[in-house]
Amino acid sequence: MGQTKQDAWHKQWELFKDDETFLFADWIYPNTLTDFKDKEVLECGCGGGQHTAMIAPFAKHITAVDLNTADLARERNRQYNNISFLNEDIGSMGLSSAFDIVLSIGVVHHTDDPDKTVENLKKHLKPGGKLILWVYSKEGNALMRMFIEPFRRMFLKSARSGVLTAISRVLTILLYAPVYSIYLLPLKKLPYYEYFQNFRKLSFQRNLLNVYDKLNAPQTVFIEKTGSMDGLTI
Repeated sequence: MGQTKQDAWHKQWELFKDDETFLFADWIYPNTLTDFKDKEVLECGCGGGQHTAMIAPFAKHITAVDLNTADLARERNRQYNNISFLNEDIGSMGLSSAFDIVLSIGVVHHTDDPDKTVENLKKHLKPGGKLILWVYSKEGNALMRMFIEPFRRMFLKSARSGVLTAISRVLTILLYAPVYSIYLLPLKKLPYYEYFQNFRKLSFQRNLLNVYDKLNAPQTVFIEKTGSMDGLTI
């Protein structure tokens, strides 16, 4: 049985966009956008289609898949003629094509069974193809695992998007104080030190998306580095 649709994602990508190329470059490193040049690409979990738009000028063709938001991504990329959009569950889909690059950024850890999902993505690679994943790690995310996730499950699981937006806005505003004081000090052992370096580079709206995303996700599995995903570009 495949994963069920989750309306929370459609609401999120109606409200927000993610057009920060430097973040995407960070997430796919050591790969670069030029590595997509003339490649057949499968993007698994395309969300609102923002990363799709970053890849489209380089790729030969992109097949962008999302169970919840393919319609939004299609509309936001209507200027490109080298993209196909599919409403599919990336954990169970069986496409007839194989691809040079299979890409999934910030999605696998929100699926019902991340290990099964990764195995399914690997099945869609051409021989010698490349799988690029970016996921939430268990290591370094104790605050998220022990406090944010339990709070979300207990109090916010059924919250309306307007309520989540209001809470996220307050939390984002509160973060600015430590990020522009304590986190300006050269104390690299502070939790999320590198994360907050990026925070200072982003607009308020983009930081708001980061907070909203963590409160909105219907489920999150934090991936251990020693798990079955070893050896992949993660």
